[in-house]
Amino acid sequence: MTPRKIRTATALSCAALACSGLLVGCQEGSETRTPAKTSAKPHGYVEGAEEASEQQSRLVLADAGTGAVEVLDLITEDITSLKRGDGVQALRTDGRFAYVSGAGGTHVVDAGAWTVDHGDHVHYYRAAVRDVGLLTETDAAHIHSDQAVTAVSAPKSGTRLFDRKELEAGTVPRGGELTGAGSGPVVPYKEHMLVTGAGSGEDAVEVRDRDGTRVTTPAERCAQVRGEAVTRRGVVFGCADGALLVSEDRGTFHAQKIPYDTAVKASERAVDFRHRANSTTLAALSGDDAVRVLDVTDRSWTRIETGPVVAANTAGEGSPLLALGRDGVLTAYDIATGKSIARKELLSEGTESASIEVDTTRAYVNDAAARKVYEIDYDDGLRLARTFPLGFAPTYMVETGR
Repeated sequence: MTPRKIRTATALSCAALACSGLLVGCQEGSETRTPAKTSAKPHGYVEGAEEASEQQSRLVLADAGTGAVEVLDLITEDITSLKRGDGVQALRTDGRFAYVSGAGGTHVVDAGAWTVDHGDHVHYYRAAVRDVGLLTETDAAHIHSDQAVTAVSAPKSGTRLFDRKELEAGTVPRGGELTGAGSGPVVPYKEHMLVTGAGSGEDAVEVRDRDGTRVTTPAERCAQVRGEAVTRRGVVFGCADGALLVSEDRGTFHAQKIPYDTAVKASERAVDFRHRANSTTLAALSGDDAVRVLDVTDRSWTRIETGPVVAANTAGEGSPLLALGRDGVLTAYDIATGKSIARKELLSEGTESASIEVDTTRAYVNDAAARKVYEIDYDDGLRLARTFPLGFAPTYMVETGR
């Protein structure tokens, strides 16, 4: 897994910043004074990782046809090739690890870039990219993690829990089954687990402790749960009649329904939420020709008529909604007015597998047909900042370092 440099088709838009300290000896006469030695580790120290002053974003890319999996470092532009699989059917991430699902099961890749948020300050880390191994022999439809546990949920096989520390150490833990889990995803949250699709009506959200014991079940229900997202204000679940926001305050869990603003057909439900990591503004396709935006802070929905689209996302907090049309055109919409504010012809064909990843300053779009990834400055009229040509078709893409 030796990183190699790739050339971009446009100029590098930014340079990575590095901080270093100087060790200075002060001489008085013939005596040189040196700092006293200390064995104390600095705050935020992580063995085997380098702490950085900014987010260390990397893209994990997978080719559905050949099974190729590669990691593109957006800071250095190095690309690391990993072991090929038997074909890729899905690619997911929890912010650091990428989970590559195929015919042989779900394989774990440590992308070597992650963020630790302590609330009042944040740590950014980078380390070597590495294969970890086969996590499960079944498809992992939903994967969520916190600092202690990774929960992998699949409709047929239920939910298994894996020790996060072992994954970080580079080994695949054996894992254990979460008994009595519901039919929906399980999300670790605030040192507990939110278990959806529970109860006799499969519409309850149970709050369980780390041992799997039920702590409480909020009164609000979420029927036909589909789709979930973790935000700074809580965990959002997509329900038949809107969304359910589960939050925690001083050890007490609360659930609040955010109903749709109008009647919504089953085919127009928001079931696949996309957003910038921890953002409180979520985007999801709504039927064949619209996108629904959920503002978690305001507890409100906005439907934007986009025309036929294959992918949508937003950085939130005043940023535009980004929608990629079936015609390959990327459009930015003002969420407040629903009006188009910028357009860019980006992809020529093969848009069905394309996705949009966003961070605080840039968006990324994969183009499998052209074997490229595009970096877009969404605050500058969809300016094309960089183009990354690849030696394979990036059918799937996720961003890590969050």
